[in-house]
Amino acid sequence: MGWFGNRKEPPAAASRQDRTRCWEARDAYFACLDASGVVVAGSEGSRCAGQNKAYQENCARSWIDYFNKRRVLAEQQKPILAQAAMQAEEAKRRSS
Repeated sequence: MGWFGNRKEPPAAASRQDRTRCWEARDAYFACLDASGVVVAGSEGSRCAGQNKAYQENCARSWIDYFNKRRVLAEQQKPILAQAAMQAEEAKRRSS
């Protein structure tokens, strides 16, 4: 026993295979959400239940939280990015 009592070992880093499984499960779940027209993960009800289960089983909780937040942010950024692209195209035409 160390100075600070029982210390738990830190969790092992995810292997390449673990990451690949997580990303594949995430991609399948997000594809199902896209097909269902759902942006916020977890608000799909019983749709995508199988894909969600695989996602939950194959990804760390912190990864799931991150991916879900990025999904919502990416959706919110779409109109802003589209507007920026349109303005860039307009500026390009004006300078020609």
